[in-house]
Amino acid sequence: MDAVVERGGSDEHRLRRSLLVGSSSLIMLAGFLWGTLYLIFDEPIAGAIPIAYSLLSLLSLGLFLLTRNYGLYRSIQLIAILLLPFLVMLALGGFVNSSAVILWSVLCPFGALLFTELRQAPRWMLVYLALVILGGIFQPLARASNNLPPTLVVPFFFVLNIGAVTGIAFILLYTFVRERNRAFELLKEEQGRSERLLLNVLPKEIAPILKAGERTIAEYYESASVLFADIVGSTPLFAELQPAEAVDWLNETFSLFDRLVEKSGLEKIRTIGDNYMVASGVPTPRPDHAQAIADLALEMIRELGMLPGRQGRQIEFRVGINSGPLVAGVIGTTKFHYDLWGDTVNIASRMESHGVPGKVHIAEGTYRLLEDEFECVPRGRVPIKGKGEMATWYLVGRKS
Repeated sequence: MDAVVERGGSDEHRLRRSLLVGSSSLIMLAGFLWGTLYLIFDEPIAGAIPIAYSLLSLLSLGLFLLTRNYGLYRSIQLIAILLLPFLVMLALGGFVNSSAVILWSVLCPFGALLFTELRQAPRWMLVYLALVILGGIFQPLARASNNLPPTLVVPFFFVLNIGAVTGIAFILLYTFVRERNRAFELLKEEQGRSERLLLNVLPKEIAPILKAGERTIAEYYESASVLFADIVGSTPLFAELQPAEAVDWLNETFSLFDRLVEKSGLEKIRTIGDNYMVASGVPTPRPDHAQAIADLALEMIRELGMLPGRQGRQIEFRVGINSGPLVAGVIGTTKFHYDLWGDTVNIASRMESHGVPGKVHIAEGTYRLLEDEFECVPRGRVPIKGKGEMATWYLVGRKS
């Protein structure tokens, strides 16, 4: 059926066109059958009307295929299926003598629900009800009998009319609902993908707030921890590799970090080039934020040593951590980004940049939170860019 309907428009519009062409084709075949049966039983007027409907339907279908004028085709079909069964009823002598052939007219308002704008359907329903009432008014004036044998053929046509109309209506509704449900399932899948993509750039606690329409998302945290990890000598290291191989190595490394961060329940903030940033205690505060991020840093260093090298080279990271107050929030309107601000974040970055490969360099804010549970080696006072001299430590591991 798709081969004969217009390709343009949305999937729903194509479905509507396909259903209209399909249903009108079924009714067109039924019109030829009903007209032939009426002619056999010597009812030429009643027989000519459904055959005329079928010929009109065939011509309108051909016109639709030539002009692609869906609106005209739809109007012809709705008007024809509304009026012609009413005329057949009058020709056969009313509701009973015609075996309730006017039931076919109910396909008009039903079809209007499917094939037109919703606001138009009640108008078609009102016209259908007006025709039914009009048929009741003219019933006393109708012929008392017709040439259809009342004991066999009239009940037979009752069965045909009721069965065919309800069958076509059910097929239309079933097909439309099935395709609509399929579209809803696809929409749900797309929404799921969109939400997963949103969770890749926003914490799961923040994404629902943004979806709810909150314009400004920012929160102050009294105490949290921030980790920066950066590849040592990345420029000469990757210069020796093909671009695809360099990207593959980075992807393998940062995918390892992603798995460790997810396992630890912490929050990855971003990856920029060869720099990786993690936070603990945001957006959900936790009292053990320093301990949790320290465990993560040690596991990152340990797991990195197990990764296979490339061309005899091993990838190495400097890792820096600091703890303290900070602000977290979402910036951007089209490309959202959850980020952290404050002196705590700046010092964590300095801990990484002033660190040494393969070690976790921590500031005093973190050390004070870890000293009872973790072994830390003092580095002494180190000149830190923009901060002067600061006391720093190397994180070794948990105390036994």
